[in-house]
Amino acid sequence: MLDCSANPAGQAIAGMSSERIIQVERDILGKNDRLAADNRARFQADAVLAFNLVSSPGAGKTSLLVRAVSELKDSFPIGVIEGDQQTSNDAERIRATGVAAIQVNTGKGCHLDAAMVGQAYDRLPWLNGGILFIENVGNLVCPAAFDLGEACKIVVFSTTEGEDKPLKYPDMFAAASLMLINKIDLAPVLDFDLAKTVEYARRVNPGIEVMTVSARTGEGFSAFYAWIRRRWAKLKQAEMAAQG
Repeated sequence: MLDCSANPAGQAIAGMSSERIIQVERDILGKNDRLAADNRARFQADAVLAFNLVSSPGAGKTSLLVRAVSELKDSFPIGVIEGDQQTSNDAERIRATGVAAIQVNTGKGCHLDAAMVGQAYDRLPWLNGGILFIENVGNLVCPAAFDLGEACKIVVFSTTEGEDKPLKYPDMFAAASLMLINKIDLAPVLDFDLAKTVEYARRVNPGIEVMTVSARTGEGFSAFYAWIRRRWAKLKQAEMAAQG
């Protein structure tokens, strides 16, 4: 596992040349990509739609996920893989909704990798035809580089974070298919420019879809669920086409 905090870009490591550092990182990412491809094949075989949720710490993705799984669990089999450096707090919050959750603690690691996700998936109930939510470690840097086998990344962004996050952390926003702007209920009391946020995100990723939501009030969740159902329908269509 690559500990991103251990080697910020451009920093030297005693006893290692820059070429050697680059080769090690390529080897790690190459191994991860092979395991991610294995995960993706397993998800496809089980007709499971997997989403990788990423955000800064405190953006509200766990609260968002608790509401989402509570309201979707009667429509789909759902499982959750929770990534954090320490504690099982988030997995316990998910389990309280009646949805199965596996906690993965990364220790000093700043992201989930494909091996961790594959091992955690083994411990979930069979999700045939269902949805897997992977809540990554709160970090807008390291998780951008690691494919977990997901169908797509969903970046959760909070109105309390400031409009320029997509410009500060472009790799994550470039890698995401959907940006959920959470805590939209707070926007009237904040100096938050929604149009500028969307402009910055699309400057980095012209194709990114954008939705505003509030995990506290439920605003915007019906549109988010419709987006998920469209993705799920495309997966089923692809499965039927493959079968004949």
